[in-house]
Amino acid sequence: MNNQEINDIERLWDRVFTAGDEAARSELVMHYLYLVGVVVRRLLPQYKDFSEKDELMSCGVLGLIDAVNKFDRSFGVQFQTYAAVRIRGEIIDYLRKQDWAPTSLRKKINSIQEAHAALEARYGRAPTEEEIADYLNIKVGTVKKVMQNAYMFNLVNFESLLYHKESEEYNEAGGYDPYQSIENEMLTQSLRKLIDTLPERERLIVTLHYYEGLPLKNIAAILNISESRVSQIHSKILMDLRAALEK
Repeated sequence: MNNQEINDIERLWDRVFTAGDEAARSELVMHYLYLVGVVVRRLLPQYKDFSEKDELMSCGVLGLIDAVNKFDRSFGVQFQTYAAVRIRGEIIDYLRKQDWAPTSLRKKINSIQEAHAALEARYGRAPTEEEIADYLNIKVGTVKKVMQNAYMFNLVNFESLLYHKESEEYNEAGGYDPYQSIENEMLTQSLRKLIDTLPERERLIVTLHYYEGLPLKNIAAILNISESRVSQIHSKILMDLRAALEK
């Protein structure tokens, strides 16, 4: 933006903060609409097989409107940074509310997650699928199938955990919380370290999916394994990372 455009935007914010000007709010929403597209493009590789782009865009717009309504200059951050968090959060909340798993599958997922936590406490490391199966007295094939079907459930819950940690930096009562920001930076560093400790194949899946934006079927072709197997592995990765981050 040139200086004139920057000044125009600042005047719109002044009208919002001093007079609650609704027309100025609408203009700001239109101006920052591009942010919704940026966030959706980042999320789409993970979710395009489960949700339409238009649905994600619509949710993102709601997040943007919420950001314009709640933003305060005392937060000490650029509006774009704050808005990106709110836009992503609105999309993640929408995805989390979808019925990705029937009740019976949710029970199985919960049982496996509880077994995962118990075995991790026992061994001081992430358990294998075989160890989980033995703990629950079920077949390894059953664990693998549940993990495959739980892919979307685990992905959305993992994203939701990261979003709520990130959004805690901005609390409506006290504004921007720099201490929470420091904690979240530590969380990000911990996440990077956790990813670095993954076995080579698991680390490659994370890199190809999240950094390169490749869909699971393309990753399956690269690794010469089935897409369902990639889903199983990815679901286990998310479960391991979420369990570690929740500590």
